[in-house]
Amino acid sequence: MAKSPRETGTISPRGGAPHHRLWHWMDRNIFELGREMRLSYLPPLMVYAAAGISGLTGIVGTFFVKDYLNLSAEFLAALAFWAGVPWALKMPLGHLVDLIWRYKAGLVFLGAGMIACSLFMMLGLLAAPDAMAEVMPVEVWFVFSALLAPVGYVVQDVVADAMTVEAVPRVDAQGTPIEAKTLRLMHTTMQTLGRVAIIGGGVFVSLLNVLLFQDVEAMPESQKVATYIRIYEYAMAIPIISVLGVVLGGLTVRGHMRRLRASGMASEEAAELAFGRAKKTEPNWWILGGGLAFVVFTITMGLSDIPFNKEIIFLGSMAIVLFLMSRLVRVLAPADRLVLVGTAVIIFVYRAMPTPGAGQTWWMIDELGFDQQFLAVLSLIGSVLTLFGMFLFRRFMAERSIAYVVVFLTVASTLLYLPIVGMFYGLHQWTATMTGGVVDAHFIALVDTALESPLGQIAMIPMLAWIANSAPSHLKATFFAVMASFTNLALSASQLGTKYLNQWFTVTREVKDRATEVITVPADYSELGWLMITAMLLGLLVPIAAVFAIRLSPFKSA
Repeated sequence: MAKSPRETGTISPRGGAPHHRLWHWMDRNIFELGREMRLSYLPPLMVYAAAGISGLTGIVGTFFVKDYLNLSAEFLAALAFWAGVPWALKMPLGHLVDLIWRYKAGLVFLGAGMIACSLFMMLGLLAAPDAMAEVMPVEVWFVFSALLAPVGYVVQDVVADAMTVEAVPRVDAQGTPIEAKTLRLMHTTMQTLGRVAIIGGGVFVSLLNVLLFQDVEAMPESQKVATYIRIYEYAMAIPIISVLGVVLGGLTVRGHMRRLRASGMASEEAAELAFGRAKKTEPNWWILGGGLAFVVFTITMGLSDIPFNKEIIFLGSMAIVLFLMSRLVRVLAPADRLVLVGTAVIIFVYRAMPTPGAGQTWWMIDELGFDQQFLAVLSLIGSVLTLFGMFLFRRFMAERSIAYVVVFLTVASTLLYLPIVGMFYGLHQWTATMTGGVVDAHFIALVDTALESPLGQIAMIPMLAWIANSAPSHLKATFFAVMASFTNLALSASQLGTKYLNQWFTVTREVKDRATEVITVPADYSELGWLMITAMLLGLLVPIAAVFAIRLSPFKSA
């Protein structure tokens, strides 16, 4: 077998010719990850890839809302809050997965059914809006679809997290235990590949959107709608891919168990090792009861007309999750407990920062002239370079603390957002004049996306890898779910913040009556600049303050 330059010693990690150093970097950051790939990793990666492909309908959804629904930016921020709430359901679902470990595939089938129903609703709204409107208003159908899909993805994501633990073998083919250092690397690789699968799915759909949206803005309305329908039809592959993933996972695990039994291992021991279980999980009634309390509380408050019900739901959910976290982390050693809590707090604050919301996208469409295809191109560039960033920052994530990573991401993201803010105040007009039209709004958006994208998707990996490697084997899905519920509540906090910002700074896009073409709501982006600046400053100052607060406390970060 031919040996690599690294193996023969013809290149050195330091020094040497530039092409040798480049080869070493690629070998260390890209090829090594490929060499560490295992067949057992593929099933959860398929479920993650299905989640990545879910972005296929994102651009269609944006234009559908903008062109056909009279929904304000504030309402959409509130809807995004409700769509984020199901992610807190990972808490009881994760423990349920630990309890029904060998039969968890059934939950993926349930999630796939919910996703399929959501897609069928949107297909109906596009293909037969009048018939759908006879049953319920179009806006109500859209809200149902927007809320049903996240529940399906949550259910699937919980199982995928559990499958990543099962995918990493604790023994080799001969039944010999794998050393701790190698096992830790395998868990980090698995979690990295999980993010790669999600982003890879995004790359695929972005490329498909670029092709499908070609010249769509010049199409007559009927042809444009037909394109939208075709995209939703393609999206029906999403639940199919995830189902195939769990089927392959079941076959892979049972194949591993048969090989262990063939090596002379007892059936019971082989089953424990193949399924990633060291011991049986006993029901944690605090987790289950707290999860049930969360569901009842959320639904009750959501259906009520109590003022500030979303805020009450957020605070109540946070109280429940924090209580359950306090019960769960007791099984950890004191030092590990401090690390996990400190890491979770930093990531929570980083993810909780508000955004400008839908108004910024509307402004880009109306004022900068970004059409469907260009947004698809931006998405493609973002997905490809984010995928590249997973390899570029792989060692960075492994060798730096999460506090360092978050500060780096915060500062870099703020600097890269400045050109977008600048365009609101005419930066693109000045640069276009100075460069003969070359550096226009489209050019700035492309370059900014290219620079910012590699920073995405890396903040969560260190915590996921730590849980996979350090949490008790019989409670890994529970740990994944509870910590995910906590950090996902940050996204709910972000949407609440976005809603408040859109109350303080009013942004509206032009809305026309579909029948008469009469403008019912005029466009008004006059306050968008201050909205963007406020969101940017909050996103810079608050996460850095949280990192320093944790460093001054007894808590640590992974």
